[in-house]
This record gives sequence, C-alpha cells and structure tokens, in this order.
Amino acid sequence: MSDLLDAVGPAFSRLRRSVLLDVENPVPAKDLTRTLVLNIVEDGTDGEVTVGVVAERLAVDPSVASRMVTDCISAGYLARAASQRDGRRTVLRLSPEGVATLERFRQHQRTAFEYITREWPEQERLEFARLLLKYVAAIGALRTVRDGASG
Repeated sequence: MSDLLDAVGPAFSRLRRSVLLDVENPVPAKDLTRTLVLNIVEDGTDGEVTVGVVAERLAVDPSVASRMVTDCISAGYLARAASQRDGRRTVLRLSPEGVATLERFRQHQRTAFEYITREWPEQERLEFARLLLKYVAAIGALRTVRDGASG
C-alpha cells in the first residue's frame, strides 16, 4: 500500500494537459494556457478575481500573471471591470468568447478522458471520475480554510 501511495506524486507529475492536443479537433496549444487563467476567473468564489489572485493560484510572479491576463484580454476572452466593493480595484470578468472557449475546452477534456479510459470497465471509469472530483473538492476545501485563516 505504501508503494501505491508513493507512486501518486510521480503519477501527478506525468499528467499532461497536452493529451488534449491529440484528440479530434484539438484546442490550440495557446488556448491550453489561456484556459488556466479563464478557469481561475470563472472559479472566483467572490467574483472579485484580480491579476494578483491569478498569480497566487498559478504560483507565478505577478508580472507573468499580468502578461497571461493581458493575452486573454487581447484574445477577447476576458474583460477588466471595476470592483463593486472597491472602485479603485480592477477585477476580471469572462467575456462571452471566454465562456465559449471554456465550454469547448471542457468538451475536449471529456473526449480525452473517454479516449484514455476507453478500455476501462464503465464502473471503474465512473468510480475514478467520482474519486477525482472528491479529491479536487478536498483541495478546494483546504484553500477555503487557508484563505479564511489568512483573511
């Protein structure tokens, strides 16, 4: 059992978003990076996602996050808006094109999942999906606790 648990970290390291380049009608490689930012903006729990939040969630320097956000704005996927809580702050909003891009990306993710697990028994495929969602929810709960403790 210890060997199995020890293998989890390296397995996560081998996971690649690039598998989405190998499915039918792939998402352009540049959009794979853009979707990282778009997902953070969409997941913004309080609707007040800033470039600083993007930097924190991606664990990158604020200047890198700023360039990524600017690229998404230039592509028409994001718009800047004034914060409803503090007019001095600028927050990020998904544009209709950004929403459509995320929808296409998610369809490609599902296609990739179905392709990769095509030889798995349906029960295993569904159980893996359920456990993966449970794992991600636990990560979200940890972030909520951490953010609450620091705020």
